[in-house]
Amino acid sequence: MYDYCVIGGGIVGVATAHRILDRHPGASLLLVEKAQALAVHQTGHNSGVIHSGIYYEPGSLKARLCRAGAEQTKDFAAAHDIPFRVCGKLLVATDSAEHARMLALYERSVTNGVEVELLDAAELTRREPRVTGVGALFVPSTGIIDYTRVTTALADAVRAAGGEIVLGAEITAIDENSDGVTVSGPAGSWRAARLVVCGGLQADRLARLAGVGSDLRIVPFRGEYYQLPPERGDLVRTLIYPIPDPELPFLGVHLSPTIDGELTVGPNAVLGLAREGYRKGSVNLRDAREILGFRGFHRVAAANVRTGLREMRNSIFRRGYLAECRRYCPELTVADLLPREAGIRAQAVRADGTLVHDFLIERTPRSVHVLNAPSPAATSALPIAAHIAAQLDD
Repeated sequence: MYDYCVIGGGIVGVATAHRILDRHPGASLLLVEKAQALAVHQTGHNSGVIHSGIYYEPGSLKARLCRAGAEQTKDFAAAHDIPFRVCGKLLVATDSAEHARMLALYERSVTNGVEVELLDAAELTRREPRVTGVGALFVPSTGIIDYTRVTTALADAVRAAGGEIVLGAEITAIDENSDGVTVSGPAGSWRAARLVVCGGLQADRLARLAGVGSDLRIVPFRGEYYQLPPERGDLVRTLIYPIPDPELPFLGVHLSPTIDGELTVGPNAVLGLAREGYRKGSVNLRDAREILGFRGFHRVAAANVRTGLREMRNSIFRRGYLAECRRYCPELTVADLLPREAGIRAQAVRADGTLVHDFLIERTPRSVHVLNAPSPAATSALPIAAHIAAQLDD
């Protein structure tokens, strides 16, 4: 019997295993992951941004843990020779309505303790001559990194501390009693005194195996990216983001330099009919039935008809997608949008149609379940892990 078991080999799960062993040297720990490699889903399919914490509701877990996570991620990367770059981010307002939201976002940044500069149109043009807008916020602490490399380094630390990692081990049953928790599946059965579940795209299903989170479902949203041609690599020096709509959990289509020297644009947000299907048109019948039969999704869809139709149109027609980018970078053309693999965001939705905006963690006597950890979970992974490890000791 292990002291601890962690389900999930994304960055949050591996960071949690690392923090547990750091907190309890010599403890026995097992991490199990369904895939044949670590970091293959949300961790390995994102923009690679080290977020600052500017967007999030003051006092929320996202606001607090993202801000701490940005610094801890940079420190961990520096200690393990993982390349990262602090390039800063510009949030660009393109009209008067966005400018008003920009000013509200500036006030939130002050409340959240995030350093931000308020720029007028002339200063925006001076800093990024090929970007246009009526004003912008500049967040100097935002950076870029490869989160798969961070996860690999965390996994190496777990193994070095005596932890075991088993890949290709899908969990289909969780049995908890007063003495411990047994997790099992086709690859085997394991027992531990304490369990942490960081299931990502499968978080709701794993939680229901343990009798947790019965009123919510994970609704997958495909985030479709494009890559710009190499000759466009110097188009911008910083990350370029639109001003987000506060009613939506998505940040909008942005220009993102990557740590590998590429320049990407995206993502949009289109309903996915396969939780782990990254190719366009992917459908998993079980996933599709659960989504379309879930009344919470029906309510979300009814409340966001126009947004949903626009995202679907932009997914089908590149010119619609391009129009989102040209609002702040007008020289882009359809020919600049080269194919790139999509990502899938695991968005928790309650039965009443409420989108869960903050990180959501629930407990049983012997287990902790991470039920909602979309962006900025990669940035926040180390403090999320510390938060979970502390809860295990309560």
